[in-house]
Amino acid sequence: MGSDEIVVITGADGVIGTRLRHSLRRPGRHLRLLDLMSQTPLEVDEDAELIVGSFLDPELMAATCADARAVIHLGGLSTEGYTWDEYLDVNIDGTHVVLEAARRAGVSRVIYASSNHAVGFVPLDTTVPAPDNLFPRPDGFYGVSKVASEGLCSLYHDRYGLDVICLRIGSYRERPDSRRALWSWLSPGDCTRLFEAALSVASPGYRVVWGVSANDCAAVSLDEARAIGYEPVDNAQAFADEVASIDAEESATLRFIGGSYAVSGLD
Repeated sequence: MGSDEIVVITGADGVIGTRLRHSLRRPGRHLRLLDLMSQTPLEVDEDAELIVGSFLDPELMAATCADARAVIHLGGLSTEGYTWDEYLDVNIDGTHVVLEAARRAGVSRVIYASSNHAVGFVPLDTTVPAPDNLFPRPDGFYGVSKVASEGLCSLYHDRYGLDVICLRIGSYRERPDSRRALWSWLSPGDCTRLFEAALSVASPGYRVVWGVSANDCAAVSLDEARAIGYEPVDNAQAFADEVASIDAEESATLRFIGGSYAVSGLD
C-alpha cells in the first residue's frame, strides 16, 4: 500500500463503520467517510474527511472515489423491515453504483460487506466447517441482495480486473449474546484485523471470505481469511457460561447458518 493512500468507507456512521473510522487509522492513510447521516466531527489529528450523501448518487460516488486506493462498502439496508423494491434499489443497484464508480475512478480494490445470510438456509454443522465459497442459499430478501451483490463483485473482477473481497460477516457484537453467536461471533478487534488484512493483501483477485473470530465452535472455514493474512485472536468460548445463563433461543434457531431467519414460518 502506498504512503498516501485514500480509503473510502460507505455507511461510515453505522456500527462497523464507526469502529473502522478509528481502528483503521494509519500514518499516510486518509479516510473518506460517506454516510447519509451527519457524523461526529473530526478530531484534531484525524486524517479523514466527512461526506454527507448517498452512495446511490453516481456523481457523488464518482467524486468520492477520485484518487482512492480502496473502497470499503458497508452501506445498505439491514436484515429486516424493508420491501423487495427497497432492497433492489439500495442494496443491489447501490452496490452496482459503488463498483461502477470505483471502476471509472481507477480504484484497484473494493471490500464488500456481505453476510452469513447469503447462505442462511445451509444446515449448520459444527463438525465440518462450511467452506468460504459456499453456494448461495439466502434466508430472505436481505440475503438475496447480498448474493446478487457478490455476483456483481465477481463480474467486476472478471470483466474489469478489480480486486474484490466479499466478507460474509457473522455476528458483530462487543461480546456474544446468544448460543448462535458462539460460532458466528466477530469481535470488534477481529473485525479491524479482518478489514486491515483485506486492505493489505497483495493481488487477492476475487474472494469470498468468512468474517468470524477464532471461535472454538468452528461452523465456518477461516481458510480464505487466513490466506489474506487475517489472524483472529478472540474466541466466543470465553463467554460460553455467560451466554448459557442468559440465552433463551430455541434449538430450531441453531439448525441453519441463518439462525432465526431460517426458522419455519418466518416471512
